[in-house]
Amino acid sequence: MALPENENGHEPQGPVIRDKRRIDPDTGELRVPEGAEDTSPPAPGSVEAEAAAEAVDAAEAAQGSELAEVRQQLLERTNDLKRLQAEYANYRKRVDRDRAAVREQSLAQVISELLPILDDIGRAREHDELSGGFKSVGESLEALVSKLGLRKYGEAGDEFDPNVHEALTMVPSADVTVPTVVEVFQPGYFIGEDRVLRPARVVVAGPGEESVETPSEAVAEQDPESPSAKSGESAAGTGTDADADTATEVDDEQQR
Repeated sequence: MALPENENGHEPQGPVIRDKRRIDPDTGELRVPEGAEDTSPPAPGSVEAEAAAEAVDAAEAAQGSELAEVRQQLLERTNDLKRLQAEYANYRKRVDRDRAAVREQSLAQVISELLPILDDIGRAREHDELSGGFKSVGESLEALVSKLGLRKYGEAGDEFDPNVHEALTMVPSADVTVPTVVEVFQPGYFIGEDRVLRPARVVVAGPGEESVETPSEAVAEQDPESPSAKSGESAAGTGTDADADTATEVDDEQQR
């Protein structure tokens, strides 16, 4: 018996039954919904599992190599920064040292031109001629150069030092055991850290010949019976006898 057609001329559609059970009643496995991908992990030992493990290992190896490269670059950049910082520190030290040397040299040139004026002030003070306004100006100038680092040196009684003294003459003296300054013709000046701006011109006294005792004389004084003392006495006696014989011959010739 034919079914009656609907108004559109099509056969009527019967009820549609869909099985939405997630577990297959025949196999007992979990069903995968239609249109969804299978997200379950592959079974161990399968080709897919091995491929996934290899992919994971490759990713980890790539990440490790990239991390090592980044660390190497970081180390290189850090060393570059340290080297640059050390170079800059050395540059600053060199510039500061050169600046201080130029300043000291310029200051020494200026002050060296003032030394004759300081000598005149010193001579005026020695002759009691430093008075009035001249005294104030002189003392102010001396205070100024002292503030700039100028120091005067050279006094009678100082031990002679050829590095800072200029000996104009040297006289023997029995009162000293080492070369000693006995008179200062012109004082010397230091500037900065013991830099000699002008050496002191002095008269030096050195040990005299009478103050020097030879070893043979010292032995003779300690032991008069020693062979050296006896040889000296015999030599002195021989010289005296020879002088007496010469005097007798001269007298005989005069009588003739």
